Amino acid sequence: MRGEILVEGQGAQGEALVLTAPTSFWGGVNPKTGLIADVRHPQHGVSISGKVLCLPGTIGSSSAAAVLLELVSAGLAPAAIILHEPDAILLLGLIVAQEMGHATPIALRLDRGEFAGFAGHRLRISADGSVLISPHVGENGFSWI
Repeated sequence: MRGEILVEGQGAQGEALVLTAPTSFWGGVNPKTGLIADVRHPQHGVSISGKVLCLPGTIGSSSAAAVLLELVSAGLAPAAIILHEPDAILLLGLIVAQEMGHATPIALRLDRGEFAGFAGHRLRISADGSVLISPHVGENGFSWI
């Protein structure tokens, strides 16, 4: 399958982290640790760093871009971001990170109906927006389906 590229970035691979509820990056993600900090969020305490982060939605804040920029500059950003709906403010954080010379994760748009099939799998995201699914997380080799 192929997602719509929202912000170009490096291809990536990593464990899919499929959030079950929208999140805010401002106050919802700790920029110093990469952990979901919102105590009301179902995945509270889970790290987004190095994961293919699948977001069913975001809770807006004009500071979301700054938090994502901090995560990128600290090396704590997700490997890739897949959004159900584009969030211009969040994506601005990736654009600013690129302008500052940081390697940035690719951001794609896919229907959230695809997200359920990602849970428990590793994903490989190509720079062209292709998404490949491996059968199991933690598998040494990639035998893509």
